[in-house]
Order: sequence, then structure tokens, then C-alpha cells
Amino acid sequence: MISNISRRHLLVGSAAAAVAATGASDAVAQTSSPKTFVLVHGAWHGGWCWRQVSDALIKQGHRTYSPTLTGLGERSHLISKDVNLTTHITDVANVFKYEDLSDVVLVGHSYGGIIISGVAERLADKISSIVFLDAFLPEDGETLLEKSSPAFVKAINTAIEGGEAGIKPPPAAAFGVQEQARAWVDGKTTAQPVGTYTERSVFKGGRNKIAKKTYVRAKGYKSTTFDANLAKVKAAGDWKTLELDIGHDVMIVDPEQVTSIILASA
Repeated sequence: MISNISRRHLLVGSAAAAVAATGASDAVAQTSSPKTFVLVHGAWHGGWCWRQVSDALIKQGHRTYSPTLTGLGERSHLISKDVNLTTHITDVANVFKYEDLSDVVLVGHSYGGIIISGVAERLADKISSIVFLDAFLPEDGETLLEKSSPAFVKAINTAIEGGEAGIKPPPAAAFGVQEQARAWVDGKTTAQPVGTYTERSVFKGGRNKIAKKTYVRAKGYKSTTFDANLAKVKAAGDWKTLELDIGHDVMIVDPEQVTSIILASA
């Protein structure tokens, strides 16, 4: 397991400053009773990427689930062209169903923002707080292909034309992962199912029904899409927003700070 690195500087907002100052122990004090967290990973990753965050939450007495989506991580043997957004939304919704979850803090990183938005369409009444960590914030009918960079659009179209089941992962360095952790991440990332890029999102306002909404932007990662998402939720007025001076894989780059943020959002 990689070691925690030093805390990064939070860029804006009194709420962000409070998180940085108090740390995980004080955040726990704000959530005196045990909470339930469901942590959803991004593209190419798996539940493994949450290990340090989930270990910290469990140690502090919280119920924590970090499911690996179909076709990824330890479930990479299940990848096929049929795996899509609906598959992954159902993966997470089934955790709610079979674990009898309610009053959940639902967290999604990057691509996971599409999935938790889909889960909110089905189960908004089971979710007390929703947290988007440097994540996509889909509108109705959008595809991930349309939101991808030109280089990824080319790679996705090439995979589709070639009948491939998945898109190979970029190197960990592209996610802003610190050098000492890159080999660990590169050894665990797997191809992302191609169908997740082409199925259209369904958004009818589910996530807007959730009382507590948080968007966290990792400013160390360049993304016009995520910058636009941050501006959109700021304009909405009922979201808490934070900006961090770290790379995209926030749960790996600074798990202690991410734990604090998640707890403070509960």
C-alpha cells in the first residue's frame, strides 16, 4: 500500500479552509453517528483505488462500500461490448438493494459522476448527500464520447471500428498521481468498456432532489468540462464547492484530505 503524502493547499472558500484545518478527526466529530458511504470509482479504475479512504472511514466506525464496476479491476474478466452505463448504474443500485442501504453519502470520482447521477435517478430518496470528485455532471442525452478530448474521441472511434470491447487506460501520470504511486496504479488500471462511452445519459433531475450536494474540482488537472461543471453548480447556488491544488486521482494523491472532505459532506 502506498503511504499518505503531505496535505495539499486548498485554494478557495472558507469551507475548504475549514476542511484543511480540521482534518479527518474533527470531521468525524461533525458526524457523531455512524454514516454509510458508497464510493464509486472512475474510468479504468476499480474499488481498489479507494482503499486508503475506505480503510480510514471503516476505522472511524462508518459503513463503507467501494464496488468495482463490471468489466474493471477484479471484474475485468467480464468486459464486453454489452457493458454500458446502465450496467454500471445497476451495479451500484444493487449494492443499495442487497445491503438494504438508506441515508447514504454517495461519492463519485470522474466517470463515476455519470454513474452516481444515474443512481440518483433511481434512488434519490435513499441518498442524503451526493459528492462529485473532479467528476462528470451529465445532462439528459449526453454521451461520454461527446465530452471526451479529441485524442480520446479518436481512440474510442478506433476501438468501436475495430470491434474492441474496451479502451486502454492512460498512464497514471496523466491522472496527476505522484511518482512513487504510479507503478501501483498502472499495475491495476484496466480497459474501460467501450459501451460506457456511447450510451446516452438519462437525467431528469434526480441528483437535484438530494439535500446535500458537493462538487470538488482538482485544479491540478486540466479539464474544460470539469471547469464548466464547477461554474454550473456555483451558479445553481445550492451546492457546496471546493477547489484543490492536486491532480485528478484525488483519492490516491491525498486520501487523508479526501476522507476529510467526504466526512464533512455527510
